[in-house]
Amino acid sequence: MSTLVECVPNFSEGRDKVKVDAIVAAMKMDGVYLLDREMDADHNRCVITIVGGREAIQEAAIRGVGRAAELIDLNQHRGAHPRMGAADVVPFIPIEGVSIEDCVAMARHAGEQIWKRYQIPVYLYEAAATMPERQNLENIRRGQFEGIRDEIATNPARRPDFGEPRVHPTAGATVVGARKFLIAYNVFLNTPDVEIAKKIAKAVRFSTGGLRFVKGAGFLVRGLAQVSMNLTDFEQTPVHRVFEFVKREAARFGVMPVSSEIVGLIPKKALEQAAEWFLQVENFDSSLILENRLSAVMGGKMAIGGFRAGVEPFVEQLAAPTATPGGGSAAAASTAMAAALATMVASMSRGKKAYLQYERELSAAIARLATLREELKAAIDADAESYNSVMKAYKQAKESANADGLIDAALKQATSVPLNVAQRAHEVAEITEKLKPITNPNMKSDLTTALALARAAIVGALANVEINLESLKDTVFAGEVRQKAAALQK
Repeated sequence: MSTLVECVPNFSEGRDKVKVDAIVAAMKMDGVYLLDREMDADHNRCVITIVGGREAIQEAAIRGVGRAAELIDLNQHRGAHPRMGAADVVPFIPIEGVSIEDCVAMARHAGEQIWKRYQIPVYLYEAAATMPERQNLENIRRGQFEGIRDEIATNPARRPDFGEPRVHPTAGATVVGARKFLIAYNVFLNTPDVEIAKKIAKAVRFSTGGLRFVKGAGFLVRGLAQVSMNLTDFEQTPVHRVFEFVKREAARFGVMPVSSEIVGLIPKKALEQAAEWFLQVENFDSSLILENRLSAVMGGKMAIGGFRAGVEPFVEQLAAPTATPGGGSAAAASTAMAAALATMVASMSRGKKAYLQYERELSAAIARLATLREELKAAIDADAESYNSVMKAYKQAKESANADGLIDAALKQATSVPLNVAQRAHEVAEITEKLKPITNPNMKSDLTTALALARAAIVGALANVEINLESLKDTVFAGEVRQKAAALQK
């Protein structure tokens, strides 16, 4: 199965196109595709978006960091955006056929190579963080290049995850991590008073009491005050809610938004959410969009022959005399169907007069179930791929001095996939239970079916977990997983 990973490295250069071209050129290689590049002179920063397979994109990112180190001198760098490295931050984002755990492993590999090749110390953040206080990028970057340079050798909290406690003399330090898709969203105000933007940013960001999954700061950009934000989970806190919040806060200071911008790319779903919100379309669904419907039809998802045409290939693959797809994939598919049924029930109650008082709960359930559904669909193939990796490890072990290590690494991944499925099935079941009293009682049979599918998936997924644990040599890992499995079984 193919894998697709997104990487969005941020480099501390937004004014010299020749340098940015050189960095992009360094990342060009087979299997890696450039989706977008943004340069901002005020921030003096560029954001490059690339996608590719797991191995290729790691190497591309590493090479980009090395080229940036050759071209950018932070001692001379000035810009509105905080920075600590020539290659400031390098996040890996799962798109298809990979999990966030896979991206964590990629981040750690890239971090280790960046130090070995270029002598640039590396800090790990978000899902790859080795300590809780490093999950947030702003904690690591506090004091910027100069502050870190002065403290890295004397302050234990500043010690990098990879490398010696010293910054690269011109390239500083780099932060590498794994995260979900992030939307970089900025709102411009009709005032040059940057203090107003800073106050609004303080109100909107979660760390100071604002909206969940929002980070924010205020800058002066192109002569206007800008509220610069990162939306780390747009399904939980959508773009339209953030814009309305900024607009309301701006009014308190007698100003208003004049425009907004997206830095990098934005998922189509985020714009669909905004359209639904601002247009107030009743019972809106993405399938109402012409291009989405065409894509589904042309892709065979709604082929002539009804719903059977879509599900039959998978069912027949399960019936085939091959090891994959097997029970783990079936458990993931069952949970995805459970999440889909629960979404249907919540969507058909949301917006109806009898359930307006539950609008917030229903919207939250729909958003979370959408995320779970996508993760579970990816897990259908990921489970089969993890089994294939185990078989490959057994073959490689015959010619390796580290046979147990190779097999254990593959078995751990093969264990993690169904464990994640079981955890998500448990969450789907919990959400479904909460929907019972706040949705149309005429649809209780759909919720009952969803619960049955989710509970069956937990049993099946955990059976796959246990069978992999039986062959593991790492008893500590096995014990930890069995504790998690026992909690889910209860």
